[in-house]
Amino acid sequence: MEEILKYFPNLTAEQIRQFEMLEAVYQDWNAKINVVSRKDIDALYVKHVLHSLAIAKIQKFEPGTYVLDVGTGGGFPGIPLAILFPETRFYLIDVILKKINVVKAVAEAIGLKNVKAEQMRAENVKGDFDFIVSRAVTNMPDFVSWIYDKIKKQNKHELKNGILYLKGGDLTEELAPFPKATEYNIADFFEDEFFETKKVVHLPLKFKA
Repeated sequence: MEEILKYFPNLTAEQIRQFEMLEAVYQDWNAKINVVSRKDIDALYVKHVLHSLAIAKIQKFEPGTYVLDVGTGGGFPGIPLAILFPETRFYLIDVILKKINVVKAVAEAIGLKNVKAEQMRAENVKGDFDFIVSRAVTNMPDFVSWIYDKIKKQNKHELKNGILYLKGGDLTEELAPFPKATEYNIADFFEDEFFETKKVVHLPLKFKA
């Protein structure tokens, strides 16, 4: 938890309470359903929570923003971002029902009111979103093919509406078809060596009528 406060020192008492609750809630659920890898559960705040919050170092979400989290798994990056941005709506989807059930239980346990979670394929989602976030669920070309028609027309952020994607390693080949993509090194924001090869990729997408 110290890592969160180190990089996000202006949290409200309610946000601190919610972040602090995550460890016990996830450990409890992980004992029943393996939603976070066993070796990572002890590093939950760095490898999952802080990693998710790297998106907030690239773009802070304005009140009223609508964000889709595709392949959320146990709720990452959606749950930490929803705590950080209580006036932003988050729609978390995954194809695996038991993971969505965990997300719902976590959101309820910590009192998150701005999260909706459903078992859903990205291609079947209805609605338009300011940003679509995800954590390395697939390669970028496939990901874009799932969600390219779900972006809002009106921009209200510094970054243009589109994808904010957490990914690691050399992305040169994967991003070659997307010249407008920008890579941000998470190590520029967070000191832990875990982030040395990790990135946030922003890919602006145009509204599809």
